[in-house]
Amino acid sequence: MVEQGTHKPLAGGSNPPSATSLPDPAKQLAIAVARGTDALGVPADAPLVLAVSGGPDSTALLHGAARLVADGDRSWSLSVAHLDHGLREGSEADAARVADTAAALGLPFRRARADVAGLARREGRSLEDAGRQARYRFLEEVAAGIGTRALIATAHTADDLAETVLLRVVRGSGMRGLRGIPARRGRVVRPLLRERRADLRAALDRAEIAYLLDPTNDDPSHAERNRIRVEVLPALERINPRVVEALLRLSANATADDDLLDALAAAELARRRSADGIDWREPPDRAIGRRAMRLAAGEPAPSAERIEALLDAAEGPRGGLTVELGGGRAATVRERRIAISAAHE
Repeated sequence: MVEQGTHKPLAGGSNPPSATSLPDPAKQLAIAVARGTDALGVPADAPLVLAVSGGPDSTALLHGAARLVADGDRSWSLSVAHLDHGLREGSEADAARVADTAAALGLPFRRARADVAGLARREGRSLEDAGRQARYRFLEEVAAGIGTRALIATAHTADDLAETVLLRVVRGSGMRGLRGIPARRGRVVRPLLRERRADLRAALDRAEIAYLLDPTNDDPSHAERNRIRVEVLPALERINPRVVEALLRLSANATADDDLLDALAAAELARRRSADGIDWREPPDRAIGRRAMRLAAGEPAPSAERIEALLDAAEGPRGGLTVELGGGRAATVRERRIAISAAHE
């Protein structure tokens, strides 16, 4: 459930500054948000749901967006959304702090609490993945309640993108994984994806804007991503101080190449497809074939192992084979033709 926040502002010197009294150094945050939203084509009058955990990155997003509206540079209708993952002691207090900040800025606040640990058990996910799933479901619910034009802004940074690319390299990802974090997908926009985490934190500190620090984010025993952040990336920066920029270039190049290969695969699939199925009598190169089968199967994409099994069956000497693709889908191979059904009975 999504709840409306009704918290009082923080007491004493901990009060966050209002949108109209932000110190001048906070202008840097507004510039960063403006730069990112302009690049993503975010309309100046869009309803924006800001995903705010209370950490430095999302606090920078919140204050940067609020400053743009307060200065009249944008006419966004801003809302603040916070999901309490319920994974550690003190998470409810963090949610209250975010609610106080939203109240001080005069912004509507939505919050919810999720049983992320239970979700991870039920769906067989890691805690990190379960948290991500719960967070986006919540944000989509909030945005849907606002209207079809509402966008969701998250505070992912260049450091997050670099960490994601490295994590996928370690896991042996293909080109699609090297794309990293998309700047825009559906309702979700990430205007700070080209900004460095340290620059945002420095701007917050100069502006004397308070933010929360989650100690688990720097605990290398807590999650794989933390080890990348705390151990691997600093080691790589000693080799190349501009490694984050290099990883961003890798992501951009992989995205361009991946898009091109997808376009080639789509054209190949269209050429081979008919009412009788997909003609596989003269198979294309495997790299194109894999992509064509992923496109034919649709979302969620079948695993790499299932795709390989399907191509092996289609290019092998036997016919009459069926390969399960997951999600209730199956592919049947007969006379070098592939037929994909929504459900295999």
